[in-house]
Amino acid sequence: MPQPRTWEAMRTQIVEQLVRQTGEGVDAWNAKLAARDLNTKPELRSWLSTEGVNGYPQMLLVMERFGYPDYLLAGSDELIDSQYADRPLLRPVLDALLAVAPTLGEVDVQARKTYVTLLTPRRTFASIEPSTKSRVYLGLRLTGQAPSGRLGEARSMGQSGVTHRIGLASADDVDDEVIGWLRAAYEANS
Repeated sequence: MPQPRTWEAMRTQIVEQLVRQTGEGVDAWNAKLAARDLNTKPELRSWLSTEGVNGYPQMLLVMERFGYPDYLLAGSDELIDSQYADRPLLRPVLDALLAVAPTLGEVDVQARKTYVTLLTPRRTFASIEPSTKSRVYLGLRLTGQAPSGRLGEARSMGQSGVTHRIGLASADDVDDEVIGWLRAAYEANS
């Protein structure tokens, strides 16, 4: 089963992306930010966009200026344990999905405050969100796919990139159909 990537590992990748995008690292950008009178996040984002800093590097620099959320400073195990603290019977659903992940190909796992994402080397293809006390939603990025059977439209998912979701109440629900949809999402986003 793949281990969730820590914030530090993710931060390292974002810093590398920032350097590729701009030729400068976090320290140089922090010095630029300190010299500017940017007092709100929208002002900072707007200015960074004009400087060609977008996406995750922009997010990183905003957090460097205004502070990191507590959930990013927590370890992945701590985040996942917190998600399932009041719904321990659903934890096997997450474990079953994570056990399938390595069979799909190169999968990176990232723990967030309220969900876990699965990424191809290209982008997020799935999220696992314990939405209620009795159900985990598997969110999938399947652009252009019509809802069918258990595969419904994604509504109210923490990961905004997902287009569909499947409700899972137990590890037994992670069957061939679910694995097939998970594989389809992986392939569509690789």
